[in-house]
Amino acid sequence: MTQDPGPTALRSSPVLVRGRIGQLRDRASGRHSPLRRLDWPLQISVIALALLGALLVWSATRQRLEETGGDPQTFLKRHLLNLVIGLLLGAAATLVDYRILRAYAPFVYLGSLVGLIAVLLVGTTVNGAHSWIVLPAGFQLQPSEFAKVALVVGAAMILGEKHEDRHTGIRRGAPGHGDVLLVLGLAVVPMALIMLQPDFGTVMVLVFVTLGMLAVSGAPRRWVLGLILCGVLFGGAILQFHLLKPYQEARLTSFVSENKASSSTGYNVDQAMTAIANGGITGRGLFEGQQTQGQFVPEQQTDFVFSVAGEELGYLGAGGVIVLLGVVLWRALTIGFHSQDSFGALIATGVVCWFTFQIFVNIGMCLGVMPVTGLPLTFLSYGGSSMFANMIAVGLLQNVRLRSRSDPYAL
Repeated sequence: MTQDPGPTALRSSPVLVRGRIGQLRDRASGRHSPLRRLDWPLQISVIALALLGALLVWSATRQRLEETGGDPQTFLKRHLLNLVIGLLLGAAATLVDYRILRAYAPFVYLGSLVGLIAVLLVGTTVNGAHSWIVLPAGFQLQPSEFAKVALVVGAAMILGEKHEDRHTGIRRGAPGHGDVLLVLGLAVVPMALIMLQPDFGTVMVLVFVTLGMLAVSGAPRRWVLGLILCGVLFGGAILQFHLLKPYQEARLTSFVSENKASSSTGYNVDQAMTAIANGGITGRGLFEGQQTQGQFVPEQQTDFVFSVAGEELGYLGAGGVIVLLGVVLWRALTIGFHSQDSFGALIATGVVCWFTFQIFVNIGMCLGVMPVTGLPLTFLSYGGSSMFANMIAVGLLQNVRLRSRSDPYAL
């Protein structure tokens, strides 16, 4: 028979509840709370960039959707949904201790290869690249974006394991020739599968990530210099013997061509540059850009989203975007510097190389000083797969940050 708790117990229950809430609040705000140890400059910058990207994507797409009778907020809603899903994936990447993650690195890598093979078998061609798997409700998945995460984690596992003792943390020296060959083999397989799509821009990201991680790991210098030389010679051979498809070659050479305005790729760049020039110092105002609202810049919500910032927010707004991206890179470098082991430092290095290359190429493309590669602008461009992969990378950075012995805020 259940005993009646009585009025005294009932009156005390709110006190117990308030006490429990207070304990949780103290744990969340305490000195050693995980929330307090997160890198908030990094997280705030990332969220600010993604929200700003939502406005830019909305501005670039609303006019076209209105004219075709669609919902003018379609891309805005999808971008925000991608952001929410990305933040959840980033949180998951933060919670699992990255030192345990190294044991699952082979499975992450193999999973990325399965995705790359699947896209070749059942994928869809968009803008000349067979890179997407169509999902219900109009969404698409691009497995090559997740290959970037897999390569960063896989290469960090190999180079980090060889760099120090896993249990004691004592440094054992730089990776040797065998380690370099193993990392190169790890990178070549996804690169080959991505080239079959073909997606030359993503391959270049993987090349830059591999070189950066090898250089920071302390691998023999002649390997790094030799790989750079091979890359230059290979790139020259591709252009000399026309090994790329005509539209890909046009993308890579249009920014140095005297007749670039006559090609479709050159036209895109020219219109993007015109949009940025129209913005002036303070910009035309959100939704007021003539080039943007007139739909003169193709793929403006993805490849050329920076031109929207330049035209509608002006040089000040576009400069603010660059500053926020710089904060992200600065915090990632700081996290890597203060990592307690080589595995964490190499993860941060790989993410920095990945983000830096894409940011530099995308913004340079909009300014007419870099080739058009189809690489999105990190956190701002529309695209679910890109947002998910970027947020997972940020989650890995926060993971390393939470488990650092020293204070990553120290300069």
